[in-house]
Amino acid sequence: MNAGNPRPKLDRTFSVAPMMDWTTRDYRAFARTLTRHALLYTEMVTTGAILHGTPRERFLGYQTAEHPLALQLGGSDAGELAECAAIAEAWGYDEVNLNVGCPSDRVQNNLIGACLMAHPDKVAVAVRAMRDAVSIPVTVKCRIGIDDQDEDADLTRFIQQVADAGCETFIVHARKAWLQGLSPKENRDVPPLNYPRVQRLKAQHPELHIGINGGIKTLAECRAHLESVDSVMVGREAYQNPWLLAGVDEALYGLAGPAESRHQAALALRPYIARRLAEGARLNHITRHVLGLFQGCPGGRRFRRHLSENAHREGAGLAVFDDALGLVPEPQATAAIA
Repeated sequence: MNAGNPRPKLDRTFSVAPMMDWTTRDYRAFARTLTRHALLYTEMVTTGAILHGTPRERFLGYQTAEHPLALQLGGSDAGELAECAAIAEAWGYDEVNLNVGCPSDRVQNNLIGACLMAHPDKVAVAVRAMRDAVSIPVTVKCRIGIDDQDEDADLTRFIQQVADAGCETFIVHARKAWLQGLSPKENRDVPPLNYPRVQRLKAQHPELHIGINGGIKTLAECRAHLESVDSVMVGREAYQNPWLLAGVDEALYGLAGPAESRHQAALALRPYIARRLAEGARLNHITRHVLGLFQGCPGGRRFRRHLSENAHREGAGLAVFDDALGLVPEPQATAAIA
């Protein structure tokens, strides 16, 4: 449990999106070898898992170095969400975020995720209850609409109703979610991006913090978005091409980042891997998050192949990671910020 840790000042300029099975504690530890200042999010954790799952450490555990860190909750019952928000604050999280964007049919059945955009009244009640329960920020991540909703009128109504309940920060995935007819994977690509709609939302609500998410791949794009919205959130690109994160601190915060080379980032993760292995974790559960580190570099394919073929083996340890790293020539380049 991490209660009592001092919380740094929360700056949402750049964040890594919550992604199921990807933004685990192991990925977040890796991300911190590349950026000190990006806001990191957990995977979505359902209220049921927190209230009834054991041990709670499995769902909420993290290390202090992961701050600033937000917990994303999945749920719709106001009382349960309030209780989980209070638990999140007690565990030391810097923010609690309500998922109103996930299009999975599995969560729809429990009234979780994007389907809640059809129930702004329910979201408003939940947000009010959560805000009453904690002193940390309560935020909402949503889409610009679902199915046949009007991207202008219905989104305006949703934002206004939830803002009236006390939500001051919205991170908006600039795509609709089609809950009927598209798979969750298709919902990440098929609905067209509508960045201007999010920009208009910010113009209409200068009093709110409006962040933008969806399809953002470079730090140059991030800087361009920041001219019209308050923050940017990057998902798959930050996971599949993690070296992007090595330029975040300098490009967006004007501060030096922790890694001058990919090798330096990999070596910085080594003590963490050793600790996790000593706790009984399997090597591949950690190194699967690192596979994209040397993307586009000489030896990068051999690095990925070696880990993919050996990290899952029984008893695989740091030697497997070291051998994979040895397959990549030491680069001279520093983090790109373009």
